[in-house]
Amino acid sequence: MNHAQDTSLSTPQSNRRLNWLRGLLCRFCNSLERSRTRYLLGQLDDRQLSDLGISHAERINELDKPFWR
Repeated sequence: MNHAQDTSLSTPQSNRRLNWLRGLLCRFCNSLERSRTRYLLGQLDDRQLSDLGISHAERINELDKPFWR
């Protein structure tokens, strides 16, 4: 008789934990990406901003946001 347990079966509780962890990781990665793109936006000069159709006021507004938004 084989008494080994199949550990590949997941329980609803472990699925919830994995989904929670996956969501947390996604939110963290999104925050890092927003921070990176805002940093790059802050490096653009007026000519580059006008090429992108972004006003100086829009840029300031975006740079003032916290990284989680």
